[in-house]
Amino acid sequence: MSPRTPPPLRTTGSAPALPGRVRALARLRGTANRGLCLLVVVLVALEVLPGPGVPRALEPLVAPALVVLVVLVVVLTVFGGGPRPPARLIGPVVTGRWQALSTPADRVPSHGTHGYGQTYAVDLLADPADGSRPPFSVGGGLLPPQRFPAFGQPVLAGAGGRVVRASGRARDHRSRNSWLALPYLLAEGALRDLVSWRLVVGNHVVVDHGDGSFACYAHLRRGSLRVRPGDVVAAGDVLGECGNSGNSSEPHLHLQLMDRPSPALAAGIPFAFTGTVLEAPEGGAGQDDGRGVVPGRGQRFSAVTGDVSPR
Repeated sequence: MSPRTPPPLRTTGSAPALPGRVRALARLRGTANRGLCLLVVVLVALEVLPGPGVPRALEPLVAPALVVLVVLVVVLTVFGGGPRPPARLIGPVVTGRWQALSTPADRVPSHGTHGYGQTYAVDLLADPADGSRPPFSVGGGLLPPQRFPAFGQPVLAGAGGRVVRASGRARDHRSRNSWLALPYLLAEGALRDLVSWRLVVGNHVVVDHGDGSFACYAHLRRGSLRVRPGDVVAAGDVLGECGNSGNSSEPHLHLQLMDRPSPALAAGIPFAFTGTVLEAPEGGAGQDDGRGVVPGRGQRFSAVTGDVSPR
């Protein structure tokens, strides 16, 4: 990317900083989650590796510590959102016809958790008018990612900034878009969450907008990243391609705004899309009025940008 100065990210609020309570809750949530993971790993290591196991003096403390940490993580993850900050406005991040899956237009937190800065995150699925996207089914669901129209589609920067994280080595696995595969997805997701947030987001790019907000583009295609840390990008630049890495049921783009570059201790920031056309339920469409739009669950939308065809 060229070393140009990125344009500032517009905001509907006068102050970009998050309320102190939101930041404090995010830090406490991240610390509790790390403590729980560390405790579990230590206990497993003590029991599995050769040796005396858990010291007898500590045995009475193990169960209460686990219970306290689990309750703390669950409460902070589900209810620890704090007051809602003002929404940011960002440009289109995909081209063509798409629909939203998990979205803050329907509920907050959109993914059922405030953890990893996901409070206002949105999942976007490519949904062409020809109906080529495989539907969620009863059985099967372990389809190769190439079967889905989102796979390989360009992912655009919604606003200008500097790339601070870029990871693209995780594999693109088969889909889990069926009731039969759903238990496997949940178990797999819990294991990924226990190990590291990096296994949850998969291949990803994080862009620092320079105003206290960071955009995380997750589940990208392996080997498709076109940027690296330190690159300066403008709105509309191609960051990579949509994939199926990390904790993903099918190829899609997970997008979230947060207050720090690492999701581990981040608090989520609400946002809305400009230059986006939503399809009305009864047919037809309407352009946003400049205040930005957030598609609801299952709502289809499109945006017109420049030529950003996949490689």
